[in-house]
Amino acid sequence: MRLFHLIILGFLTLQSQAQTNIADYLTLPQPKRETRAVWLTTLSNLDWPKTFATSKENIEKQKQELRDILDSYQKAHINTVLLQARVRAATIYPSEIEPWDHCITGVEGRAPGFGYDPLAFAIDECHRRGMEIHAWIATIPVGMKTTLGCRTIMKRGFRVRSYATGSYLDPADPAVPGYLARICGEITRKYDIDGINLDYIRYPDGWPLPSYRNGDTPEARRAHITAIVRAIHDEVKAIKPWVKMSCSPIGKYSDLSRYSSKNFNARDRVAQEAQEWLREGLMDQLYPMQYFRGENYYPFIADWVENRYSRDVVTGLGTYFLDPRQGNWRLSDMTRQMYVSRSLGMGHAHFRSYFLTSNQQGIYDFECRFNSSLALPPVTKGGRAVSVPTTESMSPLVEYGSDRGMTMRWKGNTPYYNIYASRSYPVDISNARNLLYARYAGTQLHLSSVNEGLYFAVTAMDRYGNESPALQELAPLSSKKTTALLANDGQSLTLPAMVKEADIVEYDIKSMQGTSLRTITNVTNRQSALNISSLSPGIYQLTGRTKKHKEYSIGAFVIKR
Repeated sequence: MRLFHLIILGFLTLQSQAQTNIADYLTLPQPKRETRAVWLTTLSNLDWPKTFATSKENIEKQKQELRDILDSYQKAHINTVLLQARVRAATIYPSEIEPWDHCITGVEGRAPGFGYDPLAFAIDECHRRGMEIHAWIATIPVGMKTTLGCRTIMKRGFRVRSYATGSYLDPADPAVPGYLARICGEITRKYDIDGINLDYIRYPDGWPLPSYRNGDTPEARRAHITAIVRAIHDEVKAIKPWVKMSCSPIGKYSDLSRYSSKNFNARDRVAQEAQEWLREGLMDQLYPMQYFRGENYYPFIADWVENRYSRDVVTGLGTYFLDPRQGNWRLSDMTRQMYVSRSLGMGHAHFRSYFLTSNQQGIYDFECRFNSSLALPPVTKGGRAVSVPTTESMSPLVEYGSDRGMTMRWKGNTPYYNIYASRSYPVDISNARNLLYARYAGTQLHLSSVNEGLYFAVTAMDRYGNESPALQELAPLSSKKTTALLANDGQSLTLPAMVKEADIVEYDIKSMQGTSLRTITNVTNRQSALNISSLSPGIYQLTGRTKKHKEYSIGAFVIKR
């Protein structure tokens, strides 16, 4: 309750101050870990694609449409794409279980041909930009009863109910959990996906209220939905345990002591026991659809935060309400929600892509400023400690050319690396503003023009998001970049003349990974050499510390005997 009151107090403060000055806001630290997501809808071609893949030329147009969308995300430092992969009992990838959706070629069940796989292409393009991509799965809806997907479902004997809004699987059908698990398992097995996002994992709108006959009770309905969630979780995690499980529950979990959900909430109305799924570990993330304002938003965001069980809860933003054809929201309604959610350690997700990238009321411009630095997605529980990257024997991490160019080379066995740069040494990897490249997939980086005075570092990152300590570049004492090694004869290390200018009182000999191996104290600026006879052959770095505790990197040296 203390958090609840703090959030309400913060909300009232924001209202009274009308905080909209982003220049003031950006003096605060940017989060290094934060989910910044967008729902990219393929249903009825709402967001993508706009061109049907009916020829090689049109396939290329369809691809370019996606590239343009992802480029706009990248400029706004979006790091998570929720791509609708299973639409309505139909897919945007070649499935052995369900037919192709209409959105890809304009014809249900028709493949695009020419070896084109839209999901595989999207995954490659997202990863090339350092973004996670989660397969957005519409679970219970199966489309209108005349569609190929729905007809296929019914031929297989599943219980289906049809309403004016479409047809839906019966969550109580015992065959449903295994079937949906097979679909999610197929995607997980075939594709390098980062997450599975379950949409509409609930009882449908219009479904009769519990009859309390033949076991039809609220508790039984919650058990049916949870059984589906558990089956999907178990299938996905058995294949690739690092793949994030998430869902998009109704934005209000249940009634609060002082605020009513107005008869529409996740737990009691549609049988989504989402907070319990977090507690049990069936979900790594939640994206509650909090498409509300005022007292319908802020008290309920407090409830999600208080019951997240150390997992990631990402507020779902009703960005579409900024379009006057959809609602009457003002930009300040949304920016205030983004300020508050970030202050609580929550990420944000825009529904849906078009309304962000079309810059409704300036929301895209705000997103770019709000995310002034890159951010890594939050860590998923699991994995092990990650080893620091290394370099080839006697090779520096960074080499500089005569044309202001720079090349970084390192070694490691993780799928991703994060590159940092800073004007201070050593590079502080806890500062998001120093993050230059996130989820970089190579082990070499070349920059054609580098500002003088920058220092670089690299960390390794596993598929869970666990990050290693940094491998720092060698920072010379002078401001001029150099890769020259310090002279030694295997017994004595010659100190460069410049150290006399720094009033150094202590030296530290470190490994290339930054581990301190030997500290030499009580030195004076008259000293011209250090005894290194006790060190084994290898490559080392030397730093010095002044009376004022300022540390300098003096250089590297190689011992050969």
